[in-house]
Amino acid sequence: MKAVRIHSPGGAEALRYEDAPDPQPKAGEVVVQIAAAGLNYIDVYHRTGAYKGSFPQTLGVEGAGTVAALGPEVKGVRVGDRVASVSMAGSYAEFAAVPAEKLVPLPERVSFREAAAAMLQGMTAQYLTSSTYLLKAGDTCLLHAAAGGVGQLLCQVAKNRGATVIATAGGQEKTAIAVKAGADEVIDYKTEDFEEKVKRITGGKGVHVVYDSVGKATFEKGLNCLVRRGMMVLFGQSSGAVAPVDPQTLNQKGSIYLTRPTLFHYVALREELLERSSQVLGWVRDGIVKLAIFREMPLEQAAEAHRMLEARQTAGKVLLIPLG
Repeated sequence: MKAVRIHSPGGAEALRYEDAPDPQPKAGEVVVQIAAAGLNYIDVYHRTGAYKGSFPQTLGVEGAGTVAALGPEVKGVRVGDRVASVSMAGSYAEFAAVPAEKLVPLPERVSFREAAAAMLQGMTAQYLTSSTYLLKAGDTCLLHAAAGGVGQLLCQVAKNRGATVIATAGGQEKTAIAVKAGADEVIDYKTEDFEEKVKRITGGKGVHVVYDSVGKATFEKGLNCLVRRGMMVLFGQSSGAVAPVDPQTLNQKGSIYLTRPTLFHYVALREELLERSSQVLGWVRDGIVKLAIFREMPLEQAAEAHRMLEARQTAGKVLLIPLG
């Protein structure tokens, strides 16, 4: 089969589109023929070595497709089932071996491309607003990178929960995308000081929660935007890792909370995975949220896709499509 692999950590040039052995399912695993793989920033972390792995390593964690073969001791899954997963290690390929317990079934009216675009980013928006911080009517949130895939979904979910959304994005084109996604106030961080404007918008009160996937470039000012006992939710670091934080800082800024969550701790149990995925895929099926698929690219163009993602040239989800 064809796959995109790395043989050592590096830049986008480390990605190789090459022949790789067909996966053989172990006990409890199935082989999925992949119809679409989702591009995510975690793939960059794997590629650069920020998240350690063995080599050669096929990149990707998210995908959707059809069950092609079953390993021993598999129950509840049949050949031909339409499935998706955010634990599909090696989804940048034509086939991947996946633990059956990490697969979720697709509703009839949700396509493979929609599933690959919605699973990781949609469940991220779901757990951030329902579990990490229970966003509710009357709350105000600050959302960075609002024109990205997670950002656009977060805007929609937050508005559906009755919250006021203050969003940041870079440039007129991306701020327009944030407005379209439902943001109440949009700040162009390229031309405006977001801390200053958040305080002006909120009358000096601040926001109840900050959703920050950017990290180094936004973190410290984001802490200053919180109300007393507000929460900083740092769920990514696209601009780089933040500096160490003295816990006393949290006291000085109003007994605020700081958490660094990851989706995989919120879907560790199968019942959690099924609950969150069924809600997200239901939103897609019923049109409650609108997916922003920025581009569909052949799998062999994975390196170009990584360069676009790291250069912040995307505004929504990028999908990699195997052509086999």
